[in-house]
Amino acid sequence: MHYSVGAVIKKQGKYLLIDRAKPPFGFACVSGHIDEGENEIEALKREVSEESGLKVISHKLLYKELLDWNWCRRGVGVHYVYIFDCAVEGEIIHNKKEAKSIGLYEPNIIKTLPLEPVWEYWFEKLGLL
Repeated sequence: MHYSVGAVIKKQGKYLLIDRAKPPFGFACVSGHIDEGENEIEALKREVSEESGLKVISHKLLYKELLDWNWCRRGVGVHYVYIFDCAVEGEIIHNKKEAKSIGLYEPNIIKTLPLEPVWEYWFEKLGLL
């Protein structure tokens, strides 16, 4: 089992999404694995910084859940996931190693995007789909 974090970042009614450059492909919020020796908050801040260039200034836990169907490129199909609502500061930076693109999307556009499967699940829970 792996442990992961995800950051729901909303600005002016739009959500920050990346189009993943690595599998599993699709549009997703900033997210990633918790590295050995990290806690979920440290991982959240690191992943947001690495994937978007933004700095987390506050966070609120929305969900924590075991997903026994969520595979990753590391070959694991079970993840314990922490999803946070995040306030951020700074300018968005496109990290081409992590994402084909990065941007802010309105909910009606999110419904039309090819989503990473786990983020389709989270967006449904958030009431965006």
